[in-house]
Amino acid sequence: MNRIVISCLLFAALFIVGCSKDEPHDIVNEIKMSVSAETGTYIPWGSDTPVECMLVMSEDNPGVWEPLAFGRIEGFTYEGGHEYYLSVKRTILANPPTDGSDRTYSLIRVLEDRLMTESEEPEEDKEIKTEEDIVYYDKCPFNKYAMEKELLVDSEGNIRYNNGDRLPPYDMARLWIEDVLPKDDPNWIEFQKVPYMAIYSFVLSPFTDELRLVRNDPMFKEAIPESEFNDILSMKSGEKVHYALILVNVYMDGLQKLEFTITKQ
Repeated sequence: MNRIVISCLLFAALFIVGCSKDEPHDIVNEIKMSVSAETGTYIPWGSDTPVECMLVMSEDNPGVWEPLAFGRIEGFTYEGGHEYYLSVKRTILANPPTDGSDRTYSLIRVLEDRLMTESEEPEEDKEIKTEEDIVYYDKCPFNKYAMEKELLVDSEGNIRYNNGDRLPPYDMARLWIEDVLPKDDPNWIEFQKVPYMAIYSFVLSPFTDELRLVRNDPMFKEAIPESEFNDILSMKSGEKVHYALILVNVYMDGLQKLEFTITKQ
């Protein structure tokens, strides 16, 4: 009889443990997070009015600034004009509220707090007409970013990568720029800060001496206007044209030069 009771108890314990493993649990991690000296806006739940907020970038999503409400990082007080690098505890909730975020943040420690000086503010009147006018920022150029080095265009105007993957049509295609700096690089922390973020690109075109300023990850038609695309379509099969993007930060300081080729099929 005792054996039967013990067996039942063991079965019940295993059943309870098995059920508890199937239940969802919060995911808690310590992550590094950059906080921009600049602010952004977001629209709160149930409102149509934009509200000022922080701009943050997590180490597991480099190169992407995301809005985060003031006060969302427990224990951290944001001060305008300061650029922060934080260690925070991020909790991804297994059962988030229906009208709220699925994650919470709490400050572990402030790794860096830097007051941005007036000299670091964007220079809107900085005149850049040629590649020689671009002044590279400290430690740059540096191999932080990468993009596809060769694109193929056929007589029908279809755009493909060199491996054969097809891009959307001309009006919808985009030139994607990827942050490829490995996290074990000694400059990784430094290069996640605002001055090393590629915000704009100057396009160097084989068809003109004029520079074109575009936002980063530009639409294909912005970097290569329709007149130039038509010139490419009229080329002979196998002919190539060489372009380059000079990535610059929000202050219009140079970061890196990315070259790419368009080949007519």
